Amino acid sequence: MARTYNETVTTPAAAAASQRGRPPFVSLLSDFSLRDPSAGIMRAVVAGICPEAVVVDLSHEVDKFAIRDGALLLWSAVPYLPVGVHVAVVDPGVGTARQGIAIQTARGDFLVGPDNGLLMPAAARLGGITAVHLLESPRYSLPEVSNSFHGRDVFAPAGAHLAAGVPIEDLGRAVDPRRLEALEWPRPEIRPEHLRAQAIYLDTFGNVKLSALTEDIEAAMPGLELGDGLLLRAGEAESGHDVDITWVRTFGEVPEGAALLTTDSYGRIALSVRQGSAAERFGIRLDSVVDIGRVVSAPSLPPAPISASPAAPAPAVRPPGPPASPAPAPASPPAPSHPLPPPPPRPHRPRG
Repeated sequence: MARTYNETVTTPAAAAASQRGRPPFVSLLSDFSLRDPSAGIMRAVVAGICPEAVVVDLSHEVDKFAIRDGALLLWSAVPYLPVGVHVAVVDPGVGTARQGIAIQTARGDFLVGPDNGLLMPAAARLGGITAVHLLESPRYSLPEVSNSFHGRDVFAPAGAHLAAGVPIEDLGRAVDPRRLEALEWPRPEIRPEHLRAQAIYLDTFGNVKLSALTEDIEAAMPGLELGDGLLLRAGEAESGHDVDITWVRTFGEVPEGAALLTTDSYGRIALSVRQGSAAERFGIRLDSVVDIGRVVSAPSLPPAPISASPAAPAPAVRPPGPPASPAPAPASPPAPSHPLPPPPPRPHRPRG
């Protein structure tokens, strides 16, 4: 079974930073964009409460309302961050009954944000959850809490107070971690010589990050080596047209414009086009199904036997008569076997 996000990863730099007495560290991630001042206001709130904190903006360009995208970016980033407080806000349910939470992890970090699954992959990657508390105490939010900007009014203040040394227990009641909203990415399907995954993230270069890790493709295709050819069916190719791609280490190992499959810098399988966009080339969107199969060559014909006689006999003389019928053409070798199954049926959408 493929892992989703339950491995603990800490880089040496991040681990060392937590032991050198550095100032508190706070990271921010949201879907606010940089067009309006929302992200900057969150930074200002943190600075007002914990001015000694080092604040890093991971990203404020998460796709709008895309909880899974935000969770993937946070999951990707946390191994490289110093131990600290990580505030994440992708919150379509802002102002509703959904809870605000602070999570303490085994590595020593705090994750602050809405209870909608956004924080869960990062918490698992930081060693798992050791404590969860609701953000209830008015002492650790702004004096006035709006119905639509909890990033400013609730999450940034709570994160700043944690960075300043406030115990997590002071924020509110404890919560059983098993009651938190879960989030999992789609699991890949592993079959002999075939891997079926889904597109879970499209980056700004058009690279397509899949719901499969390196060990998944190795389990589906034992003995797969760099440089091996593969067959791809994805996006517009789902109608039945298969595309040749190559399993490589990095982009420069294929010609410009060629499609490739590789392991990205976070351990996920990624479909790319060298100096191009795989998402555009193949018409891939989020949740598109991507089928990958090994190229299976046609069996080669055995060589003709070599006669042991030193001299071939003279050809027989044909008696007079009507011309002989031409000999039938030799049968063609069988076509390569097809490793990719039919694509899944598309859901019927009645026209309105």
